[in-house]
Amino acid sequence: MFPTFELFGRDISMYGVVSLIGIFVCAIYICRSAKKRGYDDNDFIVILLISAIGVLAGSHILYGITRIDLIVKLLSDFGKYVQSFGDFINCMATIFGGSVFYGGLLGGMAAGAIYCKKKKFNISEYSDIIAPGVPLFHFFGRIGCFFGGCCYGIESSFGYTVHGNELLSSVNDVQRFPIQLLEATLNLILFIVLARLLSKGVFKGKLFSIYLLCYSVIRFFDEFLRGDTYRGFLFGLSTSQIISIILFVCSLVYLIVKFKKSRQNQT
Repeated sequence: MFPTFELFGRDISMYGVVSLIGIFVCAIYICRSAKKRGYDDNDFIVILLISAIGVLAGSHILYGITRIDLIVKLLSDFGKYVQSFGDFINCMATIFGGSVFYGGLLGGMAAGAIYCKKKKFNISEYSDIIAPGVPLFHFFGRIGCFFGGCCYGIESSFGYTVHGNELLSSVNDVQRFPIQLLEATLNLILFIVLARLLSKGVFKGKLFSIYLLCYSVIRFFDEFLRGDTYRGFLFGLSTSQIISIILFVCSLVYLIVKFKKSRQNQT
């Protein structure tokens, strides 16, 4: 683990640094892909910036939803926990201070789609170019998770042991499966596959749905190897597993409908 490093007397988050690198690499890849296909890369820069707002909002909102127990506790005895504006801010930071990838993904998708629709861009064509960039960014994000110690795996005879992590004491002195590195690897493979499909010009208008379909399977199964159980469970499944099932079904139905329409148009 390497959660922080000191620079000019200040502690810098390693997760933030790695994620920032991921953002730049992802943006460069998407803009280059757009220019190769005759699109204005400036349009994609704006789309990414708008989507980033949705990512930030969505990731924190979904995290807050997973902490519904804290929301109920706050509302049931509001006066006890909130006696000043500062107390209210601290409560909101506790409830919404974390982030959930799926919330960010859905928030970014919604913000990007709204902007594209308003600008009358072809969402299917634009999303094809953006699709490989999502797992590419996620690859860096999960590397950052590994350095930071978050999103950690279950106790395991195979893995790594952390000592003295002041930010996440729950990972200390327990050997854990490196689920962050496993998911990072799978995201990198998914990026390579999607980038290859984009370069070959196959499955046009379907690449983002293919991404959602594939990642939902990855996420559903790697959740069984996650050790951070505080993120919420329903019917024995984690919040992310439930979202994975919904995304898998929706993506599969969308792709089936799309393929049927393509065949009808060819006949």
